[in-house]
Amino acid sequence: MATEAKRVKVDDGSERLQDFLQWCDRVGLVLSKKVCLSTEGTVADYGMLAKEDIEEGEILFTIPRSALLHQETTKVSGLLKKGDSTEKKSSLESSSGWVPLLLALLYESTSPESHWRTYLSLWPGFKALDHPMFWSKEERDKLLKGTGIPEAVATDLSNIQREYTDIVLPFIMRHPELWNPNTHTLELYTQLVAFVMAYSFQEPQEEDDDEDDEEKRAPNPPMMVPMADMLNHVSKHNANLEFNPDSLKMVSVRPLRKGEEVFNTYGQMANWQLLHMYGFTEPYPENSNDTADIPVACLYQAAAQDIQSEPERQLFDERFKVLSQMMEENAAFVFSNHGCLTDSELHSALKLLCMSQEEFSEFRDNEGWEDDDEDDDDKISQAFSNEGLPDLKSSWKRLIHEAARLTLRSYGDAELESDRKLMEDGADLKGRSSRRWRALQVRFGQKVILHRLLEITAS
Repeated sequence: MATEAKRVKVDDGSERLQDFLQWCDRVGLVLSKKVCLSTEGTVADYGMLAKEDIEEGEILFTIPRSALLHQETTKVSGLLKKGDSTEKKSSLESSSGWVPLLLALLYESTSPESHWRTYLSLWPGFKALDHPMFWSKEERDKLLKGTGIPEAVATDLSNIQREYTDIVLPFIMRHPELWNPNTHTLELYTQLVAFVMAYSFQEPQEEDDDEDDEEKRAPNPPMMVPMADMLNHVSKHNANLEFNPDSLKMVSVRPLRKGEEVFNTYGQMANWQLLHMYGFTEPYPENSNDTADIPVACLYQAAAQDIQSEPERQLFDERFKVLSQMMEENAAFVFSNHGCLTDSELHSALKLLCMSQEEFSEFRDNEGWEDDDEDDDDKISQAFSNEGLPDLKSSWKRLIHEAARLTLRSYGDAELESDRKLMEDGADLKGRSSRRWRALQVRFGQKVILHRLLEITAS
C-alpha cells in the first residue's frame, strides 16, 4: 500500500523542478545518475525515484554545506548574527530557537534577488501546506478530538503569535530597509513556521564526553537542506541523511530496485506527530512507530474512583502532589503496539499511587524510595511490554485498564468498530487531500492500541 502524501499534488511542477536542478548544478550539489527527481510516480508533489538498481551504502546525492539555508548563509546573516547598535543577538532568542531562521526565510522568500529564490519557488506561496494549524478550529475539534493534536496546535498558534508580536515584529520595524510589516505578516510567518516544521533538518548533537556537565546544551538550530527535503517519509525508509564536516550525504540503507521511490525518515514518528508537524499520515497499519497517549489526568481519575472517605482523599491528594512534582506538566504515558514506551514513569506512578499509608509515610521520610531489584530498567521494560502487562499486580492492571477506558472516552461517541467500518468502506474519504481521511488514520491507530491495552489488562 502506498504511503500517504507528504505534500498534496497541486500542479505539474516540472518547470520549477528543472529550474531547481539547474540551481543545484550551480551550487555544487551532486546528484547520482542512478536517481531522479519527479512529480510523477511518487507519493507527493515531488519525490525521488531510482533510475537503476541501487545497492546498500550508495551515495544518492551530496550537498555542500554552502548550499544549506540557515541564518549563517542568508544575505542578512550579519545582522542576525551581530545585531546592530541598538540591539544584541539575544533579542532574537525564543523558546523555539527558530526566530533567526524564520527572519532569514521572511527576507529570502520575498526578495527578487535572493540566491535561494529558485529553491524556495518549489513551494509557491507556501499555500500547499496543510498542517492542522491551517484547519478551522471546528475541523480540528471535530475530526481530531482525543488525539492530542488540537491541544498541540492551540499551543503552537499561541506561541507563534506571541513570538511574532514580541520578537519578530519589533525587529523588522527597526530594519525597514530589509523587512516590511505589510509584506512580512503574521500570516506569512505562520506559513514559514509550518514550512520549517515540515522541511527543515537539525544536525545531531555531538557526543559530550564530560558526564559531569549537568547543563544540557541547546539543540542545534534548524536549517533548510535543498534536495534532502524533496524525499518523502515512511517508517520503513530506504535512505538516511549523513552529516559530514564539509557536506551532507543521502545514503541508501538497503538495496532499491529500479523504479522504486527513495524514502528518507524524519525519525520514529507516530501518525499524530506526522500530521501535526508535517501535514500527512501513513496509512494504517504501515506506521510501525504509531503510539497512543494516556494522560496523567486519566490515571488520576482512575485512581480517585476508589476514594470513599475524606482521610483517603487527603492521602490520595498528597500522593498525587508528589507524582505531579515528578512529572512534567500535561505529561502522558505513551503506549505503542508493543507496550509502554514510558515504562519507568508509569512504574513510578503506579508504585506511588498503590502503596499503603505506611509505605507512603516511609517514602516521605526517606524523600523517595530505596533502590530495589524490581526497579531494574530491563525488568521494568519487560514488565510493561504487552507480554509482561498481564502479569502485573492486579491493582496496577486495574488502574491501567481504567485509565485506558477513560482515555478512549475522550475521542467522543464514535466506537472503534465505527471507525473500522469507515476505514474499510470509506472510499469517499480516501485521497491525499482529505483531512477526514488523515484524521481517521490518526484516530483509528490510537484507538486500536488502547483497545488492545484494555484486552491485555482485563483480568
